[in-house]
Amino acid sequence: MGGRVEVHSGSAVVGAHRPLAWRVLPSSPDAAVLVLHGGKEFGAAAPPLLNLPGLRMRPFARAVQRGAQAAGGRSLAVGTVRYRCRGWNGDRADAARDAEAAMSDLAEQLGPVPTVLIGHSMGGRAALRAAAHPCVRGVVALAPWCPQDEPTEHLRGRSVLMLHGDRDKVTPPDETDLFALRARDHGARVAGYRVLGSGHTLMRRAGDWHRAAADLALALLGLGALPEEVRTALALHGPDRNGLHIPLRSRH
Repeated sequence: MGGRVEVHSGSAVVGAHRPLAWRVLPSSPDAAVLVLHGGKEFGAAAPPLLNLPGLRMRPFARAVQRGAQAAGGRSLAVGTVRYRCRGWNGDRADAARDAEAAMSDLAEQLGPVPTVLIGHSMGGRAALRAAAHPCVRGVVALAPWCPQDEPTEHLRGRSVLMLHGDRDKVTPPDETDLFALRARDHGARVAGYRVLGSGHTLMRRAGDWHRAAADLALALLGLGALPEEVRTALALHGPDRNGLHIPLRSRH
């Protein structure tokens, strides 16, 4: 029912998990942003209370809140997705199931509001899976985990903005490029940034990551303007490789 996901102990169902948690929830929001943190390839245990991947995403949520307040004119809900497990766990795709359940919960609570998902690493993969939901306007994927067999057909008509550090040794930027090309070939609107000098943890040039993710998410919701290079990239079709390595400018 709604956005609940069953919690199992062995073969027994021991409870239900509600993955959607709100940071900002106005009385009648007309748009939403959800933030999804990273995790592990495998891991059935619940994330710990001191969850570093989750802490890493808090500045992104705050940047979205500040940007929305500065833009004015629209009421924006900002939330996070809480995972049952630390890992993706193969075909179980636990993080994706939680993201999809969170989107179901969002639509149940708010109605069909346009929504953008911001996800890092495993959270980027989960956000891209959950983009099939009809409320999702687009995804801002940060150093996403994009295996070669990851589906893209469901992204037709969605805006997919992918940011990847050129020093990332965990999720290969080349796999992000291949995913982007497959998504574009399947009818997604795709643009990609390279964050020069930065790696997988998003710590180097952290402020640039926060600013860019928030600005892009808000622009997809009509609360700002997309940069010209992004608008040009989003208009490309098929196997065109242009617009996938836009250098992310620093504000320093």
